[in-house]
Amino acid sequence: MKDFLIFDAHCDTITRLMENNQSLFKNDCHVDLVRMKEYKGFVQMFAAWISPDYSPYAALKRCLQIIDAFYYHLEQNKEHISLVRNAEELKRVLASNRIAAFLSVEGGEALQGDLGVLRMLYRLGVRSICLTWNGRNEIGDGVGEECTNGGLTTFGRKVIGEMNRLGMLIDVSHLSERGFWDVVSLSSQPIIASHSNARKVCDHPRNLSDDQFNAIVKGGGVVGINLYPDFLSAKGYADINDVIKHIEHFMSLGGENHIGLGLDFDGIDKTPRGFYGVKEITILLDSLLKLNYSQEQVEKIASVNFLNLVDKVLKN
Repeated sequence: MKDFLIFDAHCDTITRLMENNQSLFKNDCHVDLVRMKEYKGFVQMFAAWISPDYSPYAALKRCLQIIDAFYYHLEQNKEHISLVRNAEELKRVLASNRIAAFLSVEGGEALQGDLGVLRMLYRLGVRSICLTWNGRNEIGDGVGEECTNGGLTTFGRKVIGEMNRLGMLIDVSHLSERGFWDVVSLSSQPIIASHSNARKVCDHPRNLSDDQFNAIVKGGGVVGINLYPDFLSAKGYADINDVIKHIEHFMSLGGENHIGLGLDFDGIDKTPRGFYGVKEITILLDSLLKLNYSQEQVEKIASVNFLNLVDKVLKN
């Protein structure tokens, strides 16, 4: 038994299971229940990723297909995993020794420009939305559109207000920098970058500048460390030392209470050397302990920081 409670803020496993026709219980993906259950406890945010292939007209249909598959896998494994929508449900599920599953949407094009769709997705259990993927949608510009210097649209600004009202986690990973600052200025709740690293360590547009990280910290939000090698290092590959460099940099900016895990498992086509899936998360945490991080600091990164944020934002 691995002695950590894990909270991973982003994986694309449901889509991978749909593509491979595999089971969530045991598979050859990065994430399955057998490996997750080796930990003291596990909280996983499962993303419904809207590929550009489905945008704009089939984006909502694709989102619902993935959500349907998510519920199918939970039903097939209900003795091991359960949907959670708020802090109270999370505590009950973990106390029952089951894995807690949050549902998120990666790509606000699923809303198709309609706040009514946002409210219906909320009723279906969605508690976080990554506002854009890399391109542009009705909410705003993604990082792939940086040259336009575009931020949030008028509709996107309404989305922020409605997500705040409902009590949802606003996710700025993939969002353009202009859009990021629009969110910071508009949101009354802490925000997350569920799977983003430090641009100072690896100069990639998907990573956060120090100013962006500081803004998330000031607002009480959390950033999840991503394991995609291209976001970790410019070398073309990465290892445990590269992952730790990003954590150390964020720690140097006062991020102890604002760093978590957003590993991007099953959404990335390569991993750092020695990482094959959720089973290896313990390698990262044990490495931090060996570097004289305290047990409390490592537990914050492993789960506590995201758990505290859930307690603040997800009330219903």
